[in-house]
Amino acid sequence: MTTTPEPLEPALSVRQVLTLERVLAGEPEVVAGAGQLDRPVRWVHVAEAPDVGVMLTGGEMVLTTGVLLAGDEDKQAEYIRSLHRAEASAVVLGLGRAFPAPPEVMRRAAERCGLPMVVLHRPFPFAELTEEVQCRLVRRKFAAVSLSESVRTALTALITAGAPLQSLLDEVASHSACPVVVTNLAHRVLATAGERSAVDDVLRDWERIARQAWGHHPGRSGTGGGSEGDGWIRAELGGRGERWGQIMLCGHRGDTATGRLLADRAAEALVLHRMLGGNSAHTWEEQSAQSLLTDLVSGVVPARQLLPRARAAGLPVNRRTFVPLVVRDVEAGQLDRVLRMVGLSGLVAELADGAVAVLLSLARDQDASVLTANFAARVHSEAARTVVAAADPRIAWDEVPTGLREAQHVADAADSSAARDLPAVVRLRDVHLRGLVRLLRDDPHVQSFAERELDGLLCVADDDMLSVLRTYLATGRNKSRTAQLHHVSRPALYRRLEAIQTRLGVDLDDFEQAASVHIALLAHDAQQR
Repeated sequence: MTTTPEPLEPALSVRQVLTLERVLAGEPEVVAGAGQLDRPVRWVHVAEAPDVGVMLTGGEMVLTTGVLLAGDEDKQAEYIRSLHRAEASAVVLGLGRAFPAPPEVMRRAAERCGLPMVVLHRPFPFAELTEEVQCRLVRRKFAAVSLSESVRTALTALITAGAPLQSLLDEVASHSACPVVVTNLAHRVLATAGERSAVDDVLRDWERIARQAWGHHPGRSGTGGGSEGDGWIRAELGGRGERWGQIMLCGHRGDTATGRLLADRAAEALVLHRMLGGNSAHTWEEQSAQSLLTDLVSGVVPARQLLPRARAAGLPVNRRTFVPLVVRDVEAGQLDRVLRMVGLSGLVAELADGAVAVLLSLARDQDASVLTANFAARVHSEAARTVVAAADPRIAWDEVPTGLREAQHVADAADSSAARDLPAVVRLRDVHLRGLVRLLRDDPHVQSFAERELDGLLCVADDDMLSVLRTYLATGRNKSRTAQLHHVSRPALYRRLEAIQTRLGVDLDDFEQAASVHIALLAHDAQQR
């Protein structure tokens, strides 16, 4: 789990207190520390004692008339220094008999310490100010606790229901009303949530944001595109003594305390989500790559809009050569390991049909053919019957989706059962007729042709006859090989072939008729797959 967050202290700033109607009635004037008015006010304390600093715990706005300080400049200066040492948020001096005008000694001391000093020019009942501020602070704290429980309940319900990571982040984004970004320790973006245009703006400038966010303030929460007060708030993700990521609220518009609360609650939920799911350290990285490559393949989102996501995910994209690959009969984890073994940059992700997409990103001066062949050779050494399908290298990012779809088409067309007869890297030119048929498999004319040619077998749903026909045609009408593969005698095979020809009304010894049936069978198989 994440470290226990510090107790939330919803506070008003000094500036906000000075805008309260009751305070304005006292005609407040800031005479020192004007640059520190955004300090939080945790409490309001009325104190006349010269040694008031020992009574404070930090964050208090101290109200005084200075009656015990009048006439003693040393006491006045020490009074301000003691407040500074106690980390008071501000001092408010009511002008009157003790001090008809702002005391210069106190003003200079406060300016040197950076302590906001405010004087009230009209008589003002301090009890009214303490009552007003304390009531507001209590209400804010109650609202913060209520929000905390609301967020925790919503996220826990999602986890209990088995919701994916994205659902949790969407919930956090709805409460924070700003982009939410999850990264690994290398600051690569694993997941995002929030309004799409706002998220894209963040990702477009992610390198600068990451440098500012993690260049300093290494504690639990830190700064982002600006200061934490500007709404760039992060919380660490980790458990069992190990950190493995961060979650960042990018430009949260609410107060800082609320932002920290949301970030901490989100971090707790994400850690719990991962622990309950038993996920490996790379699972979210795999999900990130899968989302990006799936969107590229589908073409639903224009490639140019996906470029910031790719860059933020750690894929080199400037002046690169991209090699789209699709690999069958191997797990994504294996390919990810191979990618690291051969020292290449790229993304790996499973596609919807069980194939695995790989997008290599190579420097322009590297030989794409050689490096692709090296990658494929390493893959084949891990899984001998794997099909590694590749599209031609792409220079422009906008051409990557077309390349991925081409590689997917080649992988579909390559017969994995005959992988030994295929080159190490299968390309469009290697799949011949099978590739053309698969490319046209959704064409109504091709579908009608396949059904018409195979109607005699399809109407009886005889899978055994279709299997024999498929093998017979794939082996170049080699009857001995077909009988061997189906473990039947040659006479038995002859009887089956005769029955097939009778049902189809064709002569398979005739090349043109056999070719027509073969094409129809390829189209049928492509449609079924």
